[in-house]
Amino acid sequence: MFVEATSLSARHGFCKEPQIFVRLITGLGVEGDAHAGRTVQHLYDKRKDPSQPNRKQVHLLDAEFLEDVALKGFTLRAGEFGENILTRGIALAELPEGTELTLGEDAVVQLTGLRNPCVQIDRFQRGLLAETVEQLGSGGRRFRAGVMGIVLQGGTVAAGDAICVKLPTHPKAMVRI
Repeated sequence: MFVEATSLSARHGFCKEPQIFVRLITGLGVEGDAHAGRTVQHLYDKRKDPSQPNRKQVHLLDAEFLEDVALKGFTLRAGEFGENILTRGIALAELPEGTELTLGEDAVVQLTGLRNPCVQIDRFQRGLLAETVEQLGSGGRRFRAGVMGIVLQGGTVAAGDAICVKLPTHPKAMVRI
């Protein structure tokens, strides 16, 4: 399990620009990213109630998702799905809420929920939104748009950094936020 790529964007928009590294700031998010802050920064959430705590400081996505959609004709590079951290070898959406990921030497992100897929995904590439929801044989669904988290401990994160997983003592399933 490791970090494959890091990205950020100083302005609100769908895609983020790949970076050599990102710096995570405790309680805020990714330094220089439009979504960093103690209170909500996602424009939709901010319009509803700007005083709410920011549970979407960091967006993480597994690289395997990009490979899966590439087999269906979609072309996505690191950062283009809006993620700050692209991971490899970890099924992020299967982890429970409250899971702590140590990224590299120091940074710790606590997972707060599943990314809620929105119409911006189809505006970016028509048909891609449908690929973020997988129908399971059991009749259930698996959401594949990545996960959101908050920064518990700051640090620098770069491609190649190891990821260590610490599961919560009382796990509960993640929901879309």
